[in-house]
Amino acid sequence: MGALPVFRWRLAPDGYATRRQLRAQGLRPGGQPVAAQLERPRRRRPALVAYLYRVDLAKPVRPMTPARRAALAKANAARRICPQCRRDAGYVIPVSLGTCVPCAYPEPLEPVRSA
Repeated sequence: MGALPVFRWRLAPDGYATRRQLRAQGLRPGGQPVAAQLERPRRRRPALVAYLYRVDLAKPVRPMTPARRAALAKANAARRICPQCRRDAGYVIPVSLGTCVPCAYPEPLEPVRSA
C-alpha cells in the first residue's frame, strides 16, 4: 500500500469527504480505508490532520431501530443517576464532578448565633 495523497486545508478535490461531511449527507464510510488526508499547517505546533473518504464508496447511514433507540435511552438515563444520592439529576452528570451538583457542592451549614 502506498502513501496517502495529502491535500492542503480546503483544497481537497471533489469526491472526498470527512466523516462529518459524509454524515451530513446521510452517509458513512462503510468500512472503506482512509483515501487521503488534509493538512492544515500551524505555527510552532504540528499540522492539523483530517482524514478523507471517497464519497462514491460511502454507504447510507443505518436506520435507528426500536431496540437501538431503547438501548440508547437506557444508557442516557443511567448517566443521569447520581452515584452518591441515587436520584435522577434531571441532566447528564458531568464526568468532571462525578456526582450531581448538590452532592458535589453541599451547602455549608450556617453558624449558630447566640444572643
